[in-house]
Amino acid sequence: MPDQHTVLFVCLGNICRSPLAHGIFQHLVDQSNFTNQFHIDSCGTGDWHVGNPPDPRSIQIASIYGIDITTQRARQFDPATDVERFTHIIPMDASNKKNLIKLGVPEPKLTLMRAYDPTLKTPQDVPDPYYGGDDGFERVYKMLTRACDGLLVNLMN
Repeated sequence: MPDQHTVLFVCLGNICRSPLAHGIFQHLVDQSNFTNQFHIDSCGTGDWHVGNPPDPRSIQIASIYGIDITTQRARQFDPATDVERFTHIIPMDASNKKNLIKLGVPEPKLTLMRAYDPTLKTPQDVPDPYYGGDDGFERVYKMLTRACDGLLVNLMN
């Protein structure tokens, strides 16, 4: 896979933000005919949801926009393999970034998700919509779409 961009999206439990980012980015990559140039995955820093599908609200919002994330299953970040396997590790927030650093991820491999959002001057966290209402998933979807667009432009230039 040395000729591929390897991208790992990371949130806390891998059922809301990171699977949604994974699905959005995969969709953009596929639409741009860059599929063979990427290996994309997502995970969580915690293990609470390992093996579970994404949150139904993430599945629903993705589906509204024509993206299917139903086959994804939550997994926990594995420092033994993920650090070497992925060149771009993208946490959804500063807390997960700190956790990844503690797990041995070199800072140059880490970029906050919204650092790729061209509408922001400084990166901000992608808020966790888990405990909120459905409208939080819509807002997160829009944030992630802007950031995923920016990430694709960044990696393909």
